[in-house]
Amino acid sequence: MELAWNISLVLCALLFFAFTFVVAFGAPFLPTLKDRVPEALELTNLKPGQTILELGSGDGRVLIAAARKGINSVGYELNPLLVVYSKLRAIKYRKYVKIIWGNYWVKQWPKADAIFVFLLQPYMQKLDTKIIQNYPEGIKLVSFAFTIPDKKPKKEIKGLYLYFYPKQLKKKVS
Repeated sequence: MELAWNISLVLCALLFFAFTFVVAFGAPFLPTLKDRVPEALELTNLKPGQTILELGSGDGRVLIAAARKGINSVGYELNPLLVVYSKLRAIKYRKYVKIIWGNYWVKQWPKADAIFVFLLQPYMQKLDTKIIQNYPEGIKLVSFAFTIPDKKPKKEIKGLYLYFYPKQLKKKVS
């Protein structure tokens, strides 16, 4: 009986750790509301063959919804349990979905046409800076619930904010 209790305690501690330590890097797992996923994809206006990057892909619901439309999707997730779960959920769409276990703040982001995030407000300025550094060719960002400080969204639908990052002009060196 004591062994079962100890195993239960260890499992609870692992689950607690897996779902709470991620707050230090962006946001805890809180899935995007199901009815907001189609709206988020609509805001990106992506076509089949284009790519969406999701930072903090959780259970994979946005990635799978994109894949159903023929949109390639890449998700970064820090929680190893959610990586396994979302990979299992997305197995049918493996041609379109790639899920990467790791901290997206330190990983090299792939070429993409749009980004989707559900971060916490304190990380939005850092995200803005990272997008500008990583996508000089321009990109669209859809953020659920949180806004980028000092930046006006191009469109807003029920708590989903669309931002455009235009192509950055290269400075001429004299």
